[in-house]
Amino acid sequence: MSNPPTAHKAELTTCPHRKHSSLNLSSPLPVYTGHVATINDVARLAGVSPTTAKRALREPELLHPDTLKKVQDAVRTLHYEPDQRAGALRGGQSRTVGLIVASIVEPFFAELARCIGRTLHAAGYSLILSENEYSSERDLDELKLMYGQRVSAMIVRPGYGEKSRDHLLRLRERGVYIVEVDYHLPDAPFDYITLDHRGSIRMAVNYLRDLGHTRIAALGTYHPLIHPELRSRTFPEAMHALGLTVPETYQRVMLLNEDTAYDLTRHLMTLPTPPTALLALNGTQAAGAYRALRELGLRPPQDVSLLTVDNYSWTALVDPPISVIEQPVERMGTEAARLVIRALEEGPGDQPTQLELPGRLIRRGSCAAPTTRSISTL
Repeated sequence: MSNPPTAHKAELTTCPHRKHSSLNLSSPLPVYTGHVATINDVARLAGVSPTTAKRALREPELLHPDTLKKVQDAVRTLHYEPDQRAGALRGGQSRTVGLIVASIVEPFFAELARCIGRTLHAAGYSLILSENEYSSERDLDELKLMYGQRVSAMIVRPGYGEKSRDHLLRLRERGVYIVEVDYHLPDAPFDYITLDHRGSIRMAVNYLRDLGHTRIAALGTYHPLIHPELRSRTFPEAMHALGLTVPETYQRVMLLNEDTAYDLTRHLMTLPTPPTALLALNGTQAAGAYRALRELGLRPPQDVSLLTVDNYSWTALVDPPISVIEQPVERMGTEAARLVIRALEEGPGDQPTQLELPGRLIRRGSCAAPTTRSISTL
C-alpha cells in the first residue's frame, strides 16, 4: 500500500535571488505559492486582533496612527484584498453591478459598457458584463447567474421576447434595482434610457425624402414577436406620413446583423425596381449593406444612397464616408450608471425615469438626390 501524500501548507514566501530586468527593487519580491491572505493573516502579521484589522480597513480614523500603520504595512506585505463576495453574502448587497448587453462585439455596446464602467468605478462600484444575443431566453440565464453573484443592481438591454420579463420583475421585488438601456420592454415598470428611436427614424426618412427619394427601403421589417423594436416599427409610419409606401418586395422580417443586411441588400438591389435609398437600422447592418453594394459594383450615392443609425468609426473612413444618425452613447451609458448610483445610495424614485435621447444627423458623402442611374431599373 502506498503512503498517503504529504500535506503541504501553501504559504507566501520570498525569493531573495529573483531579479527584474527593468526595475530596481530594494526588497525581495513575493512569490505566490497558493495561499490567499485573509484578514486573520493581516492581523497576525500586524500583531493586532482581527477586529482591529477590520476596523483599519473600514474605519481607519478610529485607530491610533501607529496601529493603523502596522495594519497597512501588513496589507501591503501580504497583498491582501477584501473578499467582496463574502461581504455581499453577509450584508445581502454588494457594490457590484451587472450589465447585460445584446452583443459584446458590436461597437455600440462596447462603448456603452466602457462609459458605464468608468462612471461606476469612479463611485466605487465594480461591473460584471455579459450578453444575451438579443434573446430573452438567454437573458433569463444571464439574469440568474448575475443574481447568484449578489449584484446590487442590473443594467439590462433586454432580449426580444417575454421569457425574462417575469424574472426581472421578481428581481425588482427582491430589491435589485433594474434599469433598461437601448430597448424598453413594453409596459415594464423599470427606469430606462434609450435613443429616441421614433424621432431618429423620422429624421432619417425626412432627410432622404427632402433629397428627392421616394423608393426607400429599411433593412428590416417589424414583427411583434420575432423583432419587436421601434426603429423598424416606425419606418413605415414615417413613410406613410409623407405619402410614401413600402413595397412588399422591400420588406423582410429578420434580426439586425451584418449577414442578414448583406443578403437583403443584394436582394433589394437586384429587383426590377430597386430602392434609390437604403436605411440601415444599426451600424452592424450598414457594414453588411456596404459590402453587398461593393460586390454588386454599386457606389453610393451615384447608384443608391446609404444612411445608417450608429456613428461607427469605419463609416468615416470609407470612400465615400457614410452619412449617419449618431446615438448619444456616451451620455446614455453615463446616465444609466448615475441612475444606478442614485438608486443604491438614495433609493429609487417614486416615478420611473424614462429618458429618450435625440439622435444627431451627420451628413457625409453617401446620400444625395437620386440620379438618372439610380432611378433607372438595374
